[in-house]
Amino acid sequence: MKEDFKVGWREWVSLPEFGVDVIKAKIDTGAKTSCLHAPKITPYRKNGELWVKFVIHPLQRSDEAEFKVRAKVLERRDVTDSGGHTECRWVVETELMIGKEKRKIDLTLTDRSGMRFRMLVGRSALKDAAVYPSKSFLNGRTKRQTAFLKNFNLA
Repeated sequence: MKEDFKVGWREWVSLPEFGVDVIKAKIDTGAKTSCLHAPKITPYRKNGELWVKFVIHPLQRSDEAEFKVRAKVLERRDVTDSGGHTECRWVVETELMIGKEKRKIDLTLTDRSGMRFRMLVGRSALKDAAVYPSKSFLNGRTKRQTAFLKNFNLA
């Protein structure tokens, strides 16, 4: 385990390949795969491969900030949520940043409008991390994250 990679039960994260500087994410070791709030998903073909375009609203309880994203589909996967409901979700791959840590992760896309967090970071994205469930934001915020949040009076 990397002794210097510590996370709390919630962290500020970035999805740089999608152009998203900041999302407040819940660290969820009960979930295998990470998931992201993506309420509008449209599949399409590009050079014979399956892709999706979708919208990311990174701010909790707000659709004010919006990022339009395109990503190659890895697969469709049945995912069972904590309530026991199974849903077939699109799975894409992207880079996740938590503090200074960068890693490629699988990310399922789903509508999380009724949920408190727009993103969950699952255990497969947390290899080598020490998780401190009684702590929050152990990795702080970058200057870019703070500047983005200031634009919405959230910093």
